Amino acid sequence: MSRTKVTIPYLMEKKAKKEQITMITGYDYPMALLEEKAGIDIILCGDSLGMTVYGFDGTLPVTMDMMIVHSAAVKRGAPNAFVIGDMPFLSYQVSPQEAVRNAGRFMKEANVDCIKLEGGAVMAETVRAIVNAGIPVMGHLGLTPQSTSALGGFKAQGRSAEAACRIIEDAAALEAAGVCSILLEAIPPEVARIITESSKVPIISIGAGIHCDGQLLIVHDMLGFFDRFVPKFVKKYANMNGVILEALLQYKAEVEQGVFPGKEHCYGMPAEELGKLNNMLKG
Repeated sequence: MSRTKVTIPYLMEKKAKKEQITMITGYDYPMALLEEKAGIDIILCGDSLGMTVYGFDGTLPVTMDMMIVHSAAVKRGAPNAFVIGDMPFLSYQVSPQEAVRNAGRFMKEANVDCIKLEGGAVMAETVRAIVNAGIPVMGHLGLTPQSTSALGGFKAQGRSAEAACRIIEDAAALEAAGVCSILLEAIPPEVARIITESSKVPIISIGAGIHCDGQLLIVHDMLGFFDRFVPKFVKKYANMNGVILEALLQYKAEVEQGVFPGKEHCYGMPAEELGKLNNMLKG
């Protein structure tokens, strides 16, 4: 079923009408197809694929080449969603010029609609350079996974008045630099509400409460694919690990017992052709 292409003006209109924006991660074509059919507004091809797809301990080993390949697959599966490519570690921190070059790769090679990067006021110059190159940018504040060493691990942020003020100021700096939206991760709902109400761009929550303009979950978390750890803010909508494991166990048992494949799974040979073949082999 076709639908209207999700664009920045469309997302801005949803914010103005106080209609919630739906956002989910996606890393491959089959999942993107389903997310497109479900009518998800935004699909983030996140560097979280380092953990959910590649089995790394974190996001730092993820490369631009990995992100380009996966983002392109997502875009092919969900052409009408607003697809965001996540800038991996050190693809934008070195210099604004290198950030523009790598953001441009996302647009040219993966055909994404936007890129996302982490960091507040310190990244304002970089954001401005990317936006000036004609590339939309989503900011990311709060718990920023690429900075977990500096943050002391995967911990909620902005829980003191001083820390909350810094995040609020960072959000204002990003908006002034030209971001089209901001993702807030693992911060108090009260802080997210202040940012959402004062911002003109859509504010999306992942563990930042209900007062934002939309919500994001990691698809592997909400479907029960990834259970190495489950953040507090995750709601599991399915246990696909259990469903898939049961199917694999059943397949293994049927193969070992000679039940699969059955006649219905085979390509039969006409009797007259089989007769010819047997005569040919005898002769």
